Amino acid sequence: MKTIGILGGMSAASTQIYYRTLCEITRDRLGGLHSPELLIRSLDFAKIEALQALGQWDAAASILNAEAKGLEKGGADFILLATNTMHKVASAMMADVTIPLLHIAAATAQRISTAGLSRPGLIATAFTMEQRFYRDRLVEASLHPIIPDENDRAEVHRIIYDELCMDIIGNESRSKFEDVAQRLVEVGADSVILGCTEVCMLLNQGNVAVPVFDTTRIHCEAAIDLALSP
Repeated sequence: MKTIGILGGMSAASTQIYYRTLCEITRDRLGGLHSPELLIRSLDFAKIEALQALGQWDAAASILNAEAKGLEKGGADFILLATNTMHKVASAMMADVTIPLLHIAAATAQRISTAGLSRPGLIATAFTMEQRFYRDRLVEASLHPIIPDENDRAEVHRIIYDELCMDIIGNESRSKFEDVAQRLVEVGADSVILGCTEVCMLLNQGNVAVPVFDTTRIHCEAAIDLALSP
């Protein structure tokens, strides 16, 4: 089994979901007491979030680049960046790193295309919904992403940072996310991407009317596929 290097802590809630999901998938596939070979570097998200808010992405990329190099030196065979938003700096993060990055948007786009769908609604942080770094990956896979309107984007972003990243799960916020998903369906989305790794805390296939693509789950499944490949 290859060793998966997880660069996480962005947020801690997300990284906990990653660890649990990777362990569940490995146990389901191999049985018994099997669990994945992991190296985890969990950062202080408060520092990264402050740089996001200030638009200091180069400084954030420098921090992640040092950590990616540390995972490589520690023996990781490939890297999972356990956050959608910070894939904005994926290229800079991987500068002079020789092991591969398993890109979350690429894995998600492949899954949607395989399902024969093409117009995914994207629910994520404002950075991911509004900037091109993530949507361009979807467009390159011949998908046509749809994002919520401005008010919905602002409310989704607030709930992610003020609640989900701190493990706060509220029924009112769940209802708001359900409404956002439904409005995306009403304007033509044939599926919904849970495009922030914490969104699965509120949305799933049980409360969304179209196929749901949970990026955290997809990323973890792709990681175990790679870890168990020859």
